[in-house]
Amino acid sequence: MNFPAIRVIFRQEMARFFRTFIESLISPVISTSLYFVVFGAAIGGKIDLIEGVTYGAFIVPGLIMLTVMTQSVSNASFAINFPKFIGTIYELLSAPVNYLEIVIGYVGAAAAKSILIGLVILATAFFFVDVPILHPFAMLAFLVMTSISFSLFGFIIGIWAKDFQQLQLIPLLILTPLIFLGGTFYSIDMLPGIWRTLALFNPVVYLVSGFRWSFFGTADVPVVFSLLAIAVFAGACLVLVWWIFKTGWRIRQ
Repeated sequence: MNFPAIRVIFRQEMARFFRTFIESLISPVISTSLYFVVFGAAIGGKIDLIEGVTYGAFIVPGLIMLTVMTQSVSNASFAINFPKFIGTIYELLSAPVNYLEIVIGYVGAAAAKSILIGLVILATAFFFVDVPILHPFAMLAFLVMTSISFSLFGFIIGIWAKDFQQLQLIPLLILTPLIFLGGTFYSIDMLPGIWRTLALFNPVVYLVSGFRWSFFGTADVPVVFSLLAIAVFAGACLVLVWWIFKTGWRIRQ
């Protein structure tokens, strides 16, 4: 394992993150704060307790997951797509660095950024609502696993996209609807029968539910299903990444 190469890629990506500090960190925090103001304060005061939790506190895990998923995909997709766009990807592929080290460097940096943003948003939430964390280690585990799996997904999107317009296509048309329909702002138990059944086919439901369980001890689906969903999604992404580098699809073709 070429650890110096991984460290160089990781540091380069993190340096770019801190160079654009306002766009990378402050902007998501401001956006999430607006969610707290609108949903938590304005609307939350008119909603009864959900599973024994105030609505303002209930949406905190969902908001963190929303930001972590979107930021993981955005950071990883841009990180690998930009070298493709300017042509430096070929220098990286010709260097004594194997594919695994490239993936670890880019995906690790994207996941680290998302985890940092998620923790900052969690800290911001305490200024608005009282949020209990019953299982802090499980919360961190879900945060890390979600960041890594969606960073892998973003890495795939970055390789697939031929231009910056395509880079936004899947996040806007597929990921965003799945997140907003995945129990981010509500419990799927609040949905009528058929709609709750349909919601169970949304993979985001399992991620949000497991993460919310780590806060309040309640979940829409069994926690083991949430862990299984993350494992299957991450495994599928890893297989697809392996196939991409093996065939050179959208990299050498």
